[in-house]
Amino acid sequence: MKVFSSCRGISFLVWIVAFQLVLFESGVYSVKSTKDCTLISESPLQRKVLERLEPLVGKNFTAEDKASNESYTYVFQLCGDAGGVRNAGLIQVEKNTQKPTVIGKYTNTQAIGGSDWVMLIYKNGEKYDSHCNKEERKAIIMISCDRNVKAGTLEGILEDREKEEDCFYLFELDTSSVCPVIESKLSTGSIILIIGFSLLAVYLVGGFLYQRVIVGAKGVEQFPNYAFWVEFGNLAADGCDFVCRSRKREESPAYRGVATDNLQEEPEERDDHLLPM
Repeated sequence: MKVFSSCRGISFLVWIVAFQLVLFESGVYSVKSTKDCTLISESPLQRKVLERLEPLVGKNFTAEDKASNESYTYVFQLCGDAGGVRNAGLIQVEKNTQKPTVIGKYTNTQAIGGSDWVMLIYKNGEKYDSHCNKEERKAIIMISCDRNVKAGTLEGILEDREKEEDCFYLFELDTSSVCPVIESKLSTGSIILIIGFSLLAVYLVGGFLYQRVIVGAKGVEQFPNYAFWVEFGNLAADGCDFVCRSRKREESPAYRGVATDNLQEEPEERDDHLLPM
């Protein structure tokens, strides 16, 4: 019975693993990334631009358009199926009929980037019915730097379709993902000084508290290693005096306690006037 039970457990685990593999293959559990975008002309530079947008992958951004007679909702997804429409990077959904229109596909992507912005272009959308000489639709998403938001709100700017060719939909999106990295302006010397002053502050505060609370010192003796620093100051002063003083130092007297002022020669007394004439 135990062997039969263990075999059933192993079979159950095998079925679970197989089911998960099927889900991964079908895309239900697939991990999205900017690599899912197919560039029109593959280049390392455009790939690097797309990698800056990695934090936005897998998120749907929506924008409302109420300027026209019919209200539309636009759905944008970076390198993913917008609104669940396969290969669609940006779609237009009519509110009355809920019919989606593909504006651009992420399988036909172009990425252009600057220091604090990225312009994402989705091409190969559905053709216009009557505008723009019935060419394919195209979406341009201008993604700009805003350090205050991780992923902002998608805004529809305009639909330029009153011409014969090269029509497009323009959108804006703010995010901190495209913001340049702020480099530290501190030099190596400044960093060393900051670390040094921080360690000194910890030493003084910690030593003061230890001397006062643990040792029970009072007055200047609360200063950490007070005796050492006093002796160090005296030695430093002696060294400075020895190196920096230019005048000759007087030799100490042979006997202690005798001042040098008393050892000066007294004026010689002459006694010639006592001799007989």
